[in-house]
Amino acid sequence: MIVEKPFFAESGLISIRRLSIGLLLLASSGALPVAAATPPAKSSLTAIEREALTLYQASEFNRVIDLLQQIPPGQDPGREVIRYGLLSQLKLGKPEEAWKLYTKLIAANHPDERALLRDIARGFILSRVRDPQEHIRIAVYTALAEMGEGETLPLLEDGLLDSSALVRARAAEAIGRAGLAGRSAALKRALRDEAPGVRIAAITALSDAKVAGITDQLTEIARVDEGPESIFAFAGLYKLGRTDVLIDISSAVTLPDPEVRMAALGVLGRLRKANSLPILSQAVYDPHPAVRAFAAGSLGEFGSVEGIAALTHALGDENPRVRAVALSSLGRLGVADTRSVIQPLLQDADEHVRISAVEALLRLGDASAMLHAADLARHPDPSVRGDVAHALAVATAPTALPILESLLRDQQPLPRLMAARALGKSPLKALVPAIKIGLQDSDPAVRITSAGSLIHVLSRKGKSGSR
Repeated sequence: MIVEKPFFAESGLISIRRLSIGLLLLASSGALPVAAATPPAKSSLTAIEREALTLYQASEFNRVIDLLQQIPPGQDPGREVIRYGLLSQLKLGKPEEAWKLYTKLIAANHPDERALLRDIARGFILSRVRDPQEHIRIAVYTALAEMGEGETLPLLEDGLLDSSALVRARAAEAIGRAGLAGRSAALKRALRDEAPGVRIAAITALSDAKVAGITDQLTEIARVDEGPESIFAFAGLYKLGRTDVLIDISSAVTLPDPEVRMAALGVLGRLRKANSLPILSQAVYDPHPAVRAFAAGSLGEFGSVEGIAALTHALGDENPRVRAVALSSLGRLGVADTRSVIQPLLQDADEHVRISAVEALLRLGDASAMLHAADLARHPDPSVRGDVAHALAVATAPTALPILESLLRDQQPLPRLMAARALGKSPLKALVPAIKIGLQDSDPAVRITSAGSLIHVLSRKGKSGSR
């Protein structure tokens, strides 16, 4: 089993990997919220606009669409007819068709309608929760996790019954991120899931929320399990007040199983206890490269400048993954003086290491790294281009946006997917036009990811996100 930790998902080094009960049709059941249209006074509407409004208010959504389609080509139907056609498509669970109408609605330099745009984006996500393809459902629940919306709890709990363990794990994580762990009985049941990764996700979400009544289950898991799951159970007990178990977690760093050592290091990095720093620093010398990489990542998660010496040592590691993680962690520490040890890695033999050096320098405000990013964004390997997109999520220089837009039009889906995700995390302004590119993508996973990013951007306080 590979232990996946959130900070490695952020570093891009460990990638994020059916519904088994029936759901009512989302749109027709009302599970897919649609922005309420405030109808203008009927006296100001044309006859066809009044007809569209009347049909929409009577829930005659197919007839609204028929009405719109009967308008002869070249004749202006009126914006309100388009609006009610768009809203009807959303009610029918057809966000792609709604998007086509939205582009007509805002033609002629009309500004974006943020509430409507948000509902279209939600439609792209929620209409795919029952998709037969696992990777599409993973994209859906990844987007739901990042949305963190309380009203999605029924869908997230249904995700805990999915046939895919990866989807179930993402659903458990999403419940935790949305702050709903204390309200979810299904999440407690997930502690008995057959897949260790799902149980770990449930343990983390429940213990982060300090949900009562799970101590006995965590104690049993810690006592019986001999793998990484026991470490997460100990971590859960610690969060619930059992400070004595920190000894068990720290001792696990010396156990023979490298996966257990990785789990222990990851937990210690997140707990950020001062007496754990020497343990993390020593682990960069572990004989197993994956453990050394986890140690380097944990030092970045820990966030102490006292870890710089160990991370600097890791920059010389023979394993490129260790070097890459160490670079990312140094960037996260935000110490300007580390530029001198980071910059030589821009010439590393491994492209992914060079990308991590770019990311670290961007975190430190070194805009000159953008030239290296632009060069690597043209690399023939799509995985390299995808990693560049991930790195650019931290860039504050406006010159990052054209590179991300270019990657969003890449011929391969991976760079497009990573660019769509990066745009949702980017601190840059005026991101909405770029993200809209992804809503038109041929790959549904890219459309879903773009929709999630769009919701994230539209939800930010103080960000205009306007056209």
